[in-house]
Amino acid sequence: MAWMRLLCGRIKSDYRYSTTLVYNNYPWPETPTDKQKADVEAKAQAVLDARAAHPEACLADLYDPLTMPANLTKAHADLDRAVDACYRAKPFESDRERVEFLFALYEKLTAPLTAGLKEPKRKRMS
Repeated sequence: MAWMRLLCGRIKSDYRYSTTLVYNNYPWPETPTDKQKADVEAKAQAVLDARAAHPEACLADLYDPLTMPANLTKAHADLDRAVDACYRAKPFESDRERVEFLFALYEKLTAPLTAGLKEPKRKRMS
């Protein structure tokens, strides 16, 4: 969510998701272990199970910060920790630290795409 909040646009106060800008550019962990992948899958399933435990609620109700069910809040927190562990062993202390880490990884992953490209010439101001 920290990545999304930083990169996506807004319409009024609502986020405007874009697959090409937000999710297609998200830097996935480089070498998650099979155990880490299985943990993320299990935690993601727990999120789906927590949602299913409230069949009368729509997504807007489930994700209202004031009324979000405790089991769904916990399931998401567990999933967040499992995903973070795929990036590094030390937990992130803040969303800022998490996004800085993700941008550094993004730069590392995209560097081969720009290697050898010439810098555009800048016009001189008279």
